[in-house]
Amino acid sequence: MIANLFDLALSSPINPGPTRFSDMAEKSDSVIDLMFLRCSSSELDHHTILLDSRLSLDHVSLMIDIPICDEVIHSTKLVITPESDQEKEFIKNVILSFDSLDTSNINSVECLNQIVNQLGSIIKQTWSKSTKRSKLLKHSKQWWTNLCSLALTNYRTSRSRDTWKAFKSSVKEAKRNFFDDKIQEIVSKSRGPWELMNWVKKRKLPATEAIKYNKSPCLSPDSLWNALHSSFNTTLHRRVDFNILNEVEHKPCQTWNAFSRYEFRSAIHKCVDTSAPGPDRMSWRHWKFIIKNDDCLSKIINIADACINLGYWSKYFKISTTVVISKPNKMLYDNPKAFRPIVLLNTLGKLIEKVIAERIQFTVMSNDFIHPSQLGGLKFKSTSDAGIALTHII
Repeated sequence: MIANLFDLALSSPINPGPTRFSDMAEKSDSVIDLMFLRCSSSELDHHTILLDSRLSLDHVSLMIDIPICDEVIHSTKLVITPESDQEKEFIKNVILSFDSLDTSNINSVECLNQIVNQLGSIIKQTWSKSTKRSKLLKHSKQWWTNLCSLALTNYRTSRSRDTWKAFKSSVKEAKRNFFDDKIQEIVSKSRGPWELMNWVKKRKLPATEAIKYNKSPCLSPDSLWNALHSSFNTTLHRRVDFNILNEVEHKPCQTWNAFSRYEFRSAIHKCVDTSAPGPDRMSWRHWKFIIKNDDCLSKIINIADACINLGYWSKYFKISTTVVISKPNKMLYDNPKAFRPIVLLNTLGKLIEKVIAERIQFTVMSNDFIHPSQLGGLKFKSTSDAGIALTHII
């Protein structure tokens, strides 16, 4: 039972024989030393009994050959370097491709899905044409520039002291410019000094530790997916009792006005350029340039208005990439709860959600729909307000 739990099977020796030798003549030798190996392994399926290793002992050693060879893994990904010519060309092509979208008359769910999917295809094709393949190395740095690469190439070609000094000077200047920009960004956007720290270091987990779910280790991708899905998506089929809305005082209906350009530009202005994008690879930085174009913004507003009028949220906006990261300072990492899933959605859908949330919050706050004691999730409310309420009221 234990072997089946860990997907192990009894190994057969290449040279069958006893593994324990009796000191008494009336007792025969026996086999009590066994080895269990992975069932699906074709290389680790047999072991050898070392009879010559017994010497004065009553047990022999069991040996297995583990094939080890050098394996070079080339990790690459398609990227568009920020502030590069490729990025400018990518944004320009996306803006030009918006002309093919006809958002003037979105009167059905099918039409809305068709236009949104068409926009997704435009972004995907334009991205593929504008990207370059970049190697991921352990020495890769965010501050590295093309000038650094050119200076390094010159030094490797000539191997002279002058080119070495030029390379060091390029690296020093690239570092200074990169970190000066980072500090200026934090200062100008009123962000905390912790943004200067590296919070995304790779945490090395114990090599022999496996995530366990229902007291069973997850030894396959399917079992791991089932453990994470069951732990983090427990509310998927939970029923919602809408009768609770009957307790809310009825108010006169209010007309939902069309979105304005100011709402979208105000919402995206608060978004951080360095946020990780979703499956569409579009960052907030890209959308900020695109929304500056009035024609593109008008078509985005038409899509958002259609979502409200039809009461439908396109499937394209629901597509996401989930990144599972480990929580820091945990004694053990054998529990799914020791990890945190980060869901990355397509950024256009997130932008429309931000605009809707801003308007709904303004409406409910201006009409006193929210209790004064409600502090979480509201603008201009923080832990300071909760502390004041706790000290002076409660």
